[in-house]
Amino acid sequence: MPEETAVYTHGHHESVLRSHTWRTAANSAAYLVGSIKPHMRILDIGCGPGTITADLAELVPDGHVTGVDQAPGILDRARATAAERGLENVEFAVADVHALDYPDDSFCVVHAHQVLQHVGDPVRALSEMRRVCKPGGIVAARDADYSAMTWYPASPVLDDWLDLYLRVARANGGEPDAGRRLKSWALEAGYPAADITASAGTWCYGSQEERAWWSGLWADRTVASSYAERAVEGGHADAGQLRAVADAWREWGERDDGWFAVLHGEILCRK
Repeated sequence: MPEETAVYTHGHHESVLRSHTWRTAANSAAYLVGSIKPHMRILDIGCGPGTITADLAELVPDGHVTGVDQAPGILDRARATAAERGLENVEFAVADVHALDYPDDSFCVVHAHQVLQHVGDPVRALSEMRRVCKPGGIVAARDADYSAMTWYPASPVLDDWLDLYLRVARANGGEPDAGRRLKSWALEAGYPAADITASAGTWCYGSQEERAWWSGLWADRTVASSYAERAVEGGHADAGQLRAVADAWREWGERDDGWFAVLHGEILCRK
């Protein structure tokens, strides 16, 4: 069976989890929430620390949620998240989206948030997601589109950050501009065009608190995470260049007129 060939760019440094644990169904899966019914069985792929997974479990009190991730270590954090919220209709397991260890037609909803940008074969992944989805069910995916991110005021060093991130992510085998490609990948995976609903969503950081949080986590990620290690090891940047990018993030975060928007592509596919 196919196996993952890409390397996960971000890793699970504290600066990464600072972002991942902020995510909820409301701010990261609103395009899907209206389609969820209380009885549904849901597969949440790439669940990470489990905050979205736990929200989904609360939406299906008569159903069940399975959260899966390729990194075994993060699942302890996800289990703790579910336990803290008293959820008993959720479980977690290790899985590769290219070769899911579930029978055909197992789940009412198969969901992946910020996953397809990091995998080696997103078309194969979407095909597997469709296989384990029940007839009449939903395959849902949402991914950021890095080249579509925009900010103010202009910063040449943040331009360098974006160029660097794109190079590192692609060298790791992923596609950081996944958002704009989701519908195309779904068509290539065999989903009929009439069964695909494509949309877009955003995250926006404009208040003083939001800017401090977003700039701080990216400043830390740029010098201390797996992304930083791969940037240096791959010859994409040296430590001095990474420090300069981190400084630019913090300087931007201190600007009263600072504003940053993240565009996401979204697809809901009926089986």
